[in-house]
Amino acid sequence: MRKSKTLARIRRNETVRMCCLGHYLPFFVKHAAHFGFDCIWLDLEHRNMSDRDVQALLAYAHLFDIDVMVRAATLEKTKLYRYLEDGATGLMIPLVSTPEKARMLVDAVKFPPVGERGQDGAGLDTDFLVGHTPDYPELANQETFLVVQIETPEAVQNVDAIAAVAGVDGLFVGPGDLGLRLKRMTTEMTVETAFQQTADACRRHGKAWGTPVATQADLVKRRSQGAQLLNHGGDFISIMRALEEAASHYAT
Repeated sequence: MRKSKTLARIRRNETVRMCCLGHYLPFFVKHAAHFGFDCIWLDLEHRNMSDRDVQALLAYAHLFDIDVMVRAATLEKTKLYRYLEDGATGLMIPLVSTPEKARMLVDAVKFPPVGERGQDGAGLDTDFLVGHTPDYPELANQETFLVVQIETPEAVQNVDAIAAVAGVDGLFVGPGDLGLRLKRMTTEMTVETAFQQTADACRRHGKAWGTPVATQADLVKRRSQGAQLLNHGGDFISIMRALEEAASHYAT
């Protein structure tokens, strides 16, 4: 079974080099791997791809030896672990505000004794070698990961209990959704205090955490707080900026 570069970096207490992909761009997978990224965050929450498109991108990721963390658009148990069977290295689940929801997700995507994922063994994750990998469930639990998103005030209030859930491998603060909700409330909580509470909870329970970072200064700041799962760059912003620059040349 392919070993996760993301988990290897987490276990060495290093920063995971992550970028985001939201469209069917096979070449992006190759170039992300070439430039030294460890993981591609494949966003299916806000972008639309067919199942076959996702399967193809996961196959390219195995070809070029880079992790893919799928942000799923579903909570359906069998669909979640199908992403893992199809070759995803990890899953990111949005809007996880309670430890009960975190435990439900662990149950869905981890094999016993951690969870209750169903076993097949004939997917890309085992190189289609059904019956030839008796330690498959143990290896899958070791080399795949579950990240839950902290995106609501309730999630921040419960962050210690969420981080304590066995089988949750990482927490990921979503500053956009969290900030949107905080604007509608009268509270002393801020996005910055949420970052610190998440960092403290993950430190106590030995879990990785992260967030998107827009600039190098943001990256340095979050790393200083202990963040390891730091997404920096992606297809949408990069293409938009490239088009903006190219269009500006016509004015000269």
